[in-house]
Amino acid sequence: MQHLKLPHALLSYEEKFWDTATANEIFGVLLTEISWEHQPIKLFGKTHLQPRLTAWYGDFAYTYSGLTLQPKNWHSLLLKIKTQIEQATGFAFNAVLLNQYRDGKDYMGWHADDEHGLGKNPVIASASFGTTRRFLLRKNDDHSQKQELPLSHGSLLVMAGETQSHYQHSIPKAMKVEGVRINLTFRKEGKA
Repeated sequence: MQHLKLPHALLSYEEKFWDTATANEIFGVLLTEISWEHQPIKLFGKTHLQPRLTAWYGDFAYTYSGLTLQPKNWHSLLLKIKTQIEQATGFAFNAVLLNQYRDGKDYMGWHADDEHGLGKNPVIASASFGTTRRFLLRKNDDHSQKQELPLSHGSLLVMAGETQSHYQHSIPKAMKVEGVRINLTFRKEGKA
């Protein structure tokens, strides 16, 4: 894995964690067998439908942006992917948030995965399948300090250390992008 050196952040990235044939198979199963939902969230006091489809699988309920997700029972493929990531990274996970970006109009705004229920300095393992999208990372106290990674089909990004405390990340709109991207962010319930 490629390690990115940033102040207060530990990031590791592997562009081809899964080979193309395996990534294609995973993508097909995720697209057709996951129970996708289009959930409303509360931002700045207003309720909107999220600009993407989501699903939550795991061992605990998860709350963000005024929305509490009750976990669905683990799908066998998600457990297999979780085990592969745990063996490769040495980190343990007990839930996964899935996001389906239907095209370039779907996006994820600036945020940190720093919810109270994830504990201090959570580790997030982000697996991507489908169309490549830009992943942006910026420092909380200096938005001019940005990093960009293309999250490609079959890639794995691991954010550890104090990344969630000192940085925000996003998947911006990409109007020329037409393909679907599915992202899995594995996490672990922890104590704050």
